[in-house]
Amino acid sequence: MKKSILQVLGILTLSATLVTSCTTDTSGTDSSSSTFVVNPLNFQGTITEGEVVLVAGTTYKLSGKIQVNSGATLTIPAGTIIEGTGGTASYIAVAQGGKLNVNGTASKPVVMTSGLTTKKAGDWGGLVICGKAPINRVSGGASTAQSEVADLAYGGTVANDNSGSIRYLRIEYAGAAFNSEKEFNGASLFGVGSGTTFEYVETYQGADDGFEFFGGTVNTSNLISFGNEDDQYDWTEGWSGTNTNWYGKISFGKGNRGIEADNFELGFANTPIANPTITNLTLVGPGSGASSLIYTENQGLKLRRGTKGIFSNVVLSSWATGVDVENDESLNAIGTGLKITGINFIDVTTKTKGKKTAVAPATSGVSADASLVIASEISTATGAGNGVNAPSWSAGWSVGL
Repeated sequence: MKKSILQVLGILTLSATLVTSCTTDTSGTDSSSSTFVVNPLNFQGTITEGEVVLVAGTTYKLSGKIQVNSGATLTIPAGTIIEGTGGTASYIAVAQGGKLNVNGTASKPVVMTSGLTTKKAGDWGGLVICGKAPINRVSGGASTAQSEVADLAYGGTVANDNSGSIRYLRIEYAGAAFNSEKEFNGASLFGVGSGTTFEYVETYQGADDGFEFFGGTVNTSNLISFGNEDDQYDWTEGWSGTNTNWYGKISFGKGNRGIEADNFELGFANTPIANPTITNLTLVGPGSGASSLIYTENQGLKLRRGTKGIFSNVVLSSWATGVDVENDESLNAIGTGLKITGINFIDVTTKTKGKKTAVAPATSGVSADASLVIASEISTATGAGNGVNAPSWSAGWSVGL
């Protein structure tokens, strides 16, 4: 009798598993501990408590914003697809104290993409994460601010702040614009702390920057920025972090710099100073002779406004200018806080250039020798792992390469 009951229970359990695996869970949750109600066909709202766990392999229609507030967590399993359909109204934002866990894999990445039939850059907003790590909008690192998109607070004094774990994520066709001066990036990291995991992430064909760091201390690895219409990577407001394996490439007939880097545009010497370390970097441009009317900022690395940075094992290919250093605060750091060790220039017309800070009309635009930023130039540098070509670590989860 006991054996028969166990057999029946086993059959029922197996049947239930099969039904679950073959149908869409209309609640959109699996083992969630939050009262937040998910509708995969109308995915929007604010998660205020507990953990919301989406269903692996399900497609969610992001019709408005999803915001994860302090004390709440959104967990997205491997193979899940989120399709933005609402322009600037549809985006995912993590507020200070909230957490986002993206648990993709190389064979089953999480994909955030356009939900439109004909997909293009700027179809939806993008990913915004706001943390409590230091920024330098006010010198000293204790300042806070409101994010330029999502209107959430960011910044503070918690250098090791944890906003979750993001692995194997692809963000496509993001960058919806509010106006000509304000638009989303693929991934906007505002004051994100070093307790956050951020690796194996691609931003693909977005309308603004691929990745932009607004202060913070987050470390990253294995990032791809492909075909984004402004800069592939951008930082400001005192961001520092340790980073490995970055690949960026201009494509689709649009794009500006490989990296645009500032300390802070309104305070070149504000502290904490932007000072990341980037090891294994490849940036591929539109070509050294590409039209200057289309590509008005054809530069691999633009380092200015007081930023520092230590770069090693770098490949710069197909740029009119390889490395452009601007403003006295950045120029003065050359050789110590700002240097590139092991760089390979391929099809680059002007390897380095520099310009001092304009202090008066008579000295406006005075050039400076930026060649000393290059600690060593070697033809064997491999960049992100495979020179100008797709690195092996991009296989399976990325697109475009």
